[in-house]
Amino acid sequence: MLLIFTQKLTPRIDFVFKQICGRILGMEIGFTSVIEEFISHEGPKLSYAKQPMGNEFFIQSYGLLESSGIEDMELQVKPWDDSYCFFSVGERSKLPFDIFSAAFFLLSRYEEYLPHLKDELGRYPAQESLGFQNGFLSQPVVDIWAYKLKVALQQAFPNIDFPKKKGTVHTLLRIDQPYRYIQKGFVRSLVGYWKELSKLKFRSVYKRSRVLMGPGKDPYDQYDWLIDVVGKSNNKLTAFFLLGDHHVLRNGFNSRREKIRSLIKFVGDYSEVGLLFSYNALDSTDVLKTEKKQLEEITHRALSSSMNSDFLVLLPELYRELVEQEIERDFSMVYENTPGYRAGTCTPFLFYDLDYEIKTPLVIHPIAFTTEGFNKKYESDSLQRIMDMHAQAMRLNGTFSVLFNIHDFCDQTGNSLWRNLFSEKLHLNGN
Repeated sequence: MLLIFTQKLTPRIDFVFKQICGRILGMEIGFTSVIEEFISHEGPKLSYAKQPMGNEFFIQSYGLLESSGIEDMELQVKPWDDSYCFFSVGERSKLPFDIFSAAFFLLSRYEEYLPHLKDELGRYPAQESLGFQNGFLSQPVVDIWAYKLKVALQQAFPNIDFPKKKGTVHTLLRIDQPYRYIQKGFVRSLVGYWKELSKLKFRSVYKRSRVLMGPGKDPYDQYDWLIDVVGKSNNKLTAFFLLGDHHVLRNGFNSRREKIRSLIKFVGDYSEVGLLFSYNALDSTDVLKTEKKQLEEITHRALSSSMNSDFLVLLPELYRELVEQEIERDFSMVYENTPGYRAGTCTPFLFYDLDYEIKTPLVIHPIAFTTEGFNKKYESDSLQRIMDMHAQAMRLNGTFSVLFNIHDFCDQTGNSLWRNLFSEKLHLNGN
């Protein structure tokens, strides 16, 4: 056990030390504020304070974890080996930065509580983040810092024990429109025809007619292929279904149709099924409860995993509501249009409520990127960039999560990148 001395064990210290030392490095840790107990401890130990007591393994505290509330601050991000860090500390510290304060800043999403410009949907944009502005958004820096701490501890305590860990892949599937043409109803199909004809998209009209008339297969109906791929792999898939209103009329569908319910049950037989909360659920607890209840009635299981359909993470209100509804895991921690680690980590972590200064039971699962995030400017080297991020997460024994959309798997040339990534890279023999 690693014994940690701190003059006062605050909720922030408890949260971030357990994340870095426990969840990321897999260590057993304990805390003490009694100097005599710390000195007499014969195993590995670390003091976290403003000043060291002697020659012990010392990490200097910057002060963020001993404070409470939210205040604006100027942060100086500096290069550190092959990464970056902030909250510099003195030379007597074993590390040149207070990685615990820096990790807390990112994991708690401290910057999202501060005044900032929002996008058209009211979301916190990637461009406002410290990671984007300083060039480390694509790095899971919290995990990188944790492993730098591990190296320093191994040098100081050669007999210290770190359990073996292994990186995992967890693919996510967004299904806000299960089928492109079928199961839409007369009005929505008519709207679709009108849109295509008004833009002279005669090929699309032909494809739609061929599917609706019977001989053609709906291009989004790739579920047998998906289940076959996942069935040959040890890696996990979670599929998120939207049951509320779609923000585009022609893309909406009646989630109470028997074919939709059967599809959800079919996917649920081979993977976890989560709920994609609609935009309206953000404004209404009743709508959120209704959508949750509807999915549970279909799957006959309690809802464990959720995602917000627009990635509108309103802090702390959204996560408080999920805690209230006893949802265990949320997968909204990602920038829809920008690849990278929004919370600076590739390891799931607990939601810390900065207003109440408490650690909650809600587990936040960070996502490396959505397929929407790789737009035209990334096309030439998308796969290489993705595999570099994958390799980094595996080296750090983290979780590499990618969010696909069902339309990414349409059997056409333009989607070969995503079909290949899903089947040949992320779900090949469980690696």
